[in-house]
Amino acid sequence: MDKNFAVIGLGRFGASVAKTLYEMGYEVMAVDKDPHRVQEFSEIVTYVVEVDSTDEKALRALGINNFDVVVVAIGEDIQSSIMTTLILQEIGVKKVVVKATNDLHGKVLYKIGAEKVVFPERDMGVRVVNHLISPTILDYIELADDYSIIEISAGGSFDGKSLEKIDVRSEFGCNVMAIKSDKQINIAPMAQDVIQKGDVLVVIGHNENLRRFESYNLK
Repeated sequence: MDKNFAVIGLGRFGASVAKTLYEMGYEVMAVDKDPHRVQEFSEIVTYVVEVDSTDEKALRALGINNFDVVVVAIGEDIQSSIMTTLILQEIGVKKVVVKATNDLHGKVLYKIGAEKVVFPERDMGVRVVNHLISPTILDYIELADDYSIIEISAGGSFDGKSLEKIDVRSEFGCNVMAIKSDKQINIAPMAQDVIQKGDVLVVIGHNENLRRFESYNLK
């Protein structure tokens, strides 16, 4: 867990992302120009600062370029969203993920260098977090507070091994619901079915078990 995050904008979406990342054990700096929101988050994340993100000098002073990922979660102020994204690009932030309010806004963000654009109406904050922290999780669906379904790209640990050999159910407490290989989808795979590196596994389980499964996959 070596990533650290900055979340700019503490509206509903930004607050959800910042809080979830912090609860998962990551270092999180939250940024907002509203002093009331800053006060609300004083004990919810690692640290929170009151800054106008369209002020380049202020962002540089925060050392924003030292963060692995910066999430721009500014609400309806599209101009501020675009300006902030441009400044982050200028400063040299490694990865910028930006909330968009509509398709046109999203297209502009991609054109100015955003690595990923998300649409909160379609992507819950918790779901986005799982994309941010894991390079192998392709999709994430929260079923309940403790149970989820993930799509995960099989790594070298699973290459050439059958489901029986991996013993996903007893070893990790999860169930592989499907295996996607190229354009084929194997629904309800059998124990003898072999996984190849790059296959997409659709896995259901308790969140803690899914994290253990993913950690093994990354080996």
